[in-house]
Amino acid sequence: MTLHPSVAAVRLPVRALLAQLAPGDVVAVACSGGADSLALASAAVFEGHKLGLRVVGVTVDHGLQPWSADQAARVVAQLASLGVDETLTATVSVDAGAGLGPEAAAREARYAVLEEVATHLGAARVLLGHTLDDQAETVLLGLTRGSGGRSLQGMRPGFGVFARPLLGVRRDDTVTACQVEGLEAWDDPHNHDPGYTRVRVRERVLPVLEDELGPGIAAALARTAEQLRDDTALLDELADRVLADVRRAEGLDVEALRAQPPSLRHRVLHRAALAAGVPAAELTRAHVLEVDRLLVDWRGQRWIDLPGPRRATRRDGLVVIEDPTAG
Repeated sequence: MTLHPSVAAVRLPVRALLAQLAPGDVVAVACSGGADSLALASAAVFEGHKLGLRVVGVTVDHGLQPWSADQAARVVAQLASLGVDETLTATVSVDAGAGLGPEAAAREARYAVLEEVATHLGAARVLLGHTLDDQAETVLLGLTRGSGGRSLQGMRPGFGVFARPLLGVRRDDTVTACQVEGLEAWDDPHNHDPGYTRVRVRERVLPVLEDELGPGIAAALARTAEQLRDDTALLDELADRVLADVRRAEGLDVEALRAQPPSLRHRVLHRAALAAGVPAAELTRAHVLEVDRLLVDWRGQRWIDLPGPRRATRRDGLVVIEDPTAG
């Protein structure tokens, strides 16, 4: 019997990823019950068991809807029917404080608990069901926000224990794969709520681009992310080397850093600010450019205020980022 193309499209990248692991390794699959993660879980069981891996299905209950516990129980039952070796439900408390919206807060809480689950299980990988369409939406959102190359590179295929094997797979294929395999995928109402920017991009913006510019926009955006990721990785490596060269006991050597190209200089200053305790979520490009003026447009200005609170100042041939309340 010939394998359906959509099922094959999902299984192939999962097989390639899992083949890197050793028999007996534990693989956790984060599953919400939606088509993407459900198709991923099915493929992980099919391919993982052939490789002698232990597959654990994990669902996270964010507690944001009154029926979320029932949905988590439904997902657990689906995972069990797929043949996972173990199921696990993690309940999180979502705090939308600290300037985070509900979507970002839920994401942070989800990743935090999945890291705990990975440690508890001794998992070699935690698989996430993001697809090419998710990648395209992320890149487009980064473009509209003017977030620079780091945001435009989209979601990483892997980081830490996490892996996204379906970043090259279309969402239509995951939906079709579930239908072919007789899996009833859950359609989260939030995925159609126009109050969320990502939903508007998915249901309004991308379809218009496809209609007006021709098909293939999502794939082109995903390719752009991949290309930028390679470029960013190289620049990051060079910036790490420059930072090591210009760092002194009390700060950064002005003359040595000023001689660097802007792209490297800005990355070095960004890293130095984070190392000094500036919160990553609050550090903007405007902050970095103001600190850069201490190098390239020095007119005796006293200091630059940064989040944290921290401040950057220039003294004795060094740029120093410090806590103004210390001492």
